Amino acid sequence: MKQEEKQRQQQAYNDYVKQVTPTRNLAWAMCRAFLLGGAICVVGQLILDTALNRGLDKDTAGSWCSLCLIFISILLTGLNIYPAFAKWGGAGALVPITGFANSVAAPAIEFKKEGQVFGIGAKIFSIAGPVILFGIFSSWILGAIYWMAGLLGVV
Repeated sequence: MKQEEKQRQQQAYNDYVKQVTPTRNLAWAMCRAFLLGGAICVVGQLILDTALNRGLDKDTAGSWCSLCLIFISILLTGLNIYPAFAKWGGAGALVPITGFANSVAAPAIEFKKEGQVFGIGAKIFSIAGPVILFGIFSSWILGAIYWMAGLLGVV
């Protein structure tokens, strides 16, 4: 009797999961991600071209492009518009510079009601912190490998 009851509960649970799990069209999701990521890149290219046309050198224009994309991403996050883009475009919203700026700004905005120190200060890097940590750590490891390879005459 217990085994039959367990099977019935498991079947009811499986039916419930199937009912509430959203179905997604993978091809359409990839298309939306491509469109949103491409649109972000087009905006970046427009900023870069504008800066170059204003007489800035390539490095300075690239810096201005990065700063503008970060500013736009944080502004749209603060106005609660970027999450709508991310929901629609999925991974396309993760274009590195705008997605990273969003991941830093979103927790800061969410926890600002808890104060400057325990809210914003403590939570600002809750999402981006691991990315920074492992990025620095892996670059340190690769740098050490490169240095050792240089000592051995491989590089």
